[in-house]
Amino acid sequence: MGKNIIEEVKEKFGDKIVDFFIKNNRRCYIEIKPQDIIECAKILFEEMNFRFATATGIDCEKHLEILYHFSYDKTGIIVSLRVKLDKKNPEIESLTQVFTAAEWIEREIWEMLGVNFKGHPNLKHLLLPDDWPEGKHPLRE
Repeated sequence: MGKNIIEEVKEKFGDKIVDFFIKNNRRCYIEIKPQDIIECAKILFEEMNFRFATATGIDCEKHLEILYHFSYDKTGIIVSLRVKLDKKNPEIESLTQVFTAAEWIEREIWEMLGVNFKGHPNLKHLLLPDDWPEGKHPLRE
């Protein structure tokens, strides 16, 4: 794996890393606390020239999880930032304040899983009809 860039990421994140996992030679996962998402996204996007690719929301047994996928296009390495959210009150700062590319995927995760993205400029339905019942999220158990 492009150890140079991954080692640089680990160094810049420092004690913000809760867990670190290398999946294969082109992909790693870094778990961080939800309150560190803005700072870590800025490090990847603004300081290190990673590109935000997309995000994935997952309903796990004990928490909701969001994986924010960033690509280092020079080498094809993908770094996924993992955050775990409380199922009863799933909320996190919106990455739209760092890059507008997060707007639609956050809207999708909001309506499908019920995650509140604080500071999002336009949390309204993207895939579901406007009259979809409030509090009902198709991808939640």
